[in-house]
Formats: sequence, C-alpha cells, structure tokens
Amino acid sequence: MNRQDAFDLLNEYTKKDGLIKHSLGVEAAMRAYAAKFGEDVESWGMVGLLHDFDYEAFPDQHPYKGVDMLREKGVPASWTEAILGHADYTGVARETLMAKTLFAVDELSGFITAVAYVRPSRQLAEVTVKSVRKKMKDKRFAAQVSREDMTNGAAELGVPLEEHIEFVIEAMQAIADDLGL
Repeated sequence: MNRQDAFDLLNEYTKKDGLIKHSLGVEAAMRAYAAKFGEDVESWGMVGLLHDFDYEAFPDQHPYKGVDMLREKGVPASWTEAILGHADYTGVARETLMAKTLFAVDELSGFITAVAYVRPSRQLAEVTVKSVRKKMKDKRFAAQVSREDMTNGAAELGVPLEEHIEFVIEAMQAIADDLGL
C-alpha cells in the first residue's frame, strides 16, 4: 500500500471533511515523529492517515472493522497493532514506538485544531503551547477530547508535555493549508 492507496481508502469510508482533516493532522504528526526517531516516515504517515478511516462508516466496530480490512490488504502487523492500540477499549497494549506515538498524537492533534478554530484568524500560526495548555484547563472546551489521553500519551512517549504539544503544533503548521487552518 502506498500513500495514495491509503488516502483513497480513507476517502472511500470517510465523507466528513473534519474527520479527513483530523486524519491528515495525525498523519503530519506521525511523519514528523518518524523523522525525529529515524523511523519509516511513509509507514508511520499511513498509519496516522488510516487510524480512523473506519470510524464514520462503522462507529460501533471501530477500530476492529478497519483493522480487519487492512489485514485483508496485507498491511504490516505493526500498523494494525498501532491502530488497535490507539483506542484504550481494545485492550491492545501499546508496545512499539509507532503505537505509542499514534496514541500520543491522536487526541492532541484534534485538540490543537479546536484551539485554532477559536483563534481570531482561525489559523494554526496563532496556536501556541500556552494557548493549548490554557484550553486544556477549561473542561467545557472540546469536552469530548480526553485531557488524560493527551497527558498520558506524552508520558508513554517519554516526551515532556509542553515539548510534545509544540512538536505536534509545528507538524500541523507545516500542512496548515491542507487543514484549512
């Protein structure tokens, strides 16, 4: 599977623009971390792109349905294990750096997007670590996003939370036009 195949699969099962953009944001963060860690940027990017591809079409079977489809396509087990591990309720332990990274960037990238939406310009260029941390304290803001997952994700990755937030902001800023931000 190449990046275009992954993007096509995402678009086959995902119609909501917000979820596609979320996947692009997670992809950008995964690619950036892969480069930082000396890992396979393409593979990590595709895992980020595909981690929620089944969510809209099969919400009650996510991520199991998507993982089954990916296995049928012959993707590496490391991909499917990381995708299963990004959802705590699957019970799949995050043992690889890829899996830990996916978990760490998933909720945070969505939260960063929400912070950008409330900036006067609605641009990622205005999002800072300070603005993200401030919004994390407001439990009513983006209430569906787990602050615990964001904090635990950075801890599992072994990266200080502020450094992690800054890294993901910068990764997303690199594709701000694709995200409409």
